[in-house]
Amino acid sequence: MADRTALKDSETGGKADRAVVRDALGVGVAVGLSGFAFGVTSAGSGLTLMQTCALSLLVFTGASQFALVGALAAGGGPFTAAAGAFFLGVRNAFYGLRLSQLLALPRAVRPFAAQWVIDETTAVALAQPTRRAARIGFVVTGLSLYVLWNLTTLLGALGAGTLGDTDAWGLDAAGPAVFLALLAPMLKTGTERAVAGLAVLLGLGLLPVLPAGVPVLMAALAAPVVLWADGRRKGRGDEE
Repeated sequence: MADRTALKDSETGGKADRAVVRDALGVGVAVGLSGFAFGVTSAGSGLTLMQTCALSLLVFTGASQFALVGALAAGGGPFTAAAGAFFLGVRNAFYGLRLSQLLALPRAVRPFAAQWVIDETTAVALAQPTRRAARIGFVVTGLSLYVLWNLTTLLGALGAGTLGDTDAWGLDAAGPAVFLALLAPMLKTGTERAVAGLAVLLGLGLLPVLPAGVPVLMAALAAPVVLWADGRRKGRGDEE
């Protein structure tokens, strides 16, 4: 009886692991293919093949990469473009704080795992019921996405010249579209949706009057403004 129970638990655990791997690979492949759009967009903005590939290899956070090359393509300076990309990437540091407790990886592994702390790996890891499943989801998502993203970045950068005018293909919209697709499911509360809405208004409203890249930085003001307003509203409610 004990042997049968152990065998059944083993089979159940194996099925659970396979389900995590399947879901993680689905995320990795789906998002990794958008690296092609980044490669084309980056090459179209004037970056060399080496610069484009280095961004994917070293930065490896899609929203920040698209923000950087988008600002450069719009005529922004390197400083404002890098600043906008940096502020978008800061969120990964907060992901790391949560994942460090969840995954509890050995110290020697953490510096390498930090490279894979992005939206997708965080979402897959946090969705798992156990630490083992979270580790599997994190590793499979990170590995598949990193390899495919860098491969498609290379292919996109190499093929940019054969596509001709990249603006005619509308690939400049691929970055914002991918980012919105990743962001939308995360906006679950009214406060989060208010922050996103105000950020869009600030970014679009300031786009015609500020240098390229600066509206992205100004859009970051949406978070403290909404949190301040939400705090005041709750304070008034408590007084009543």
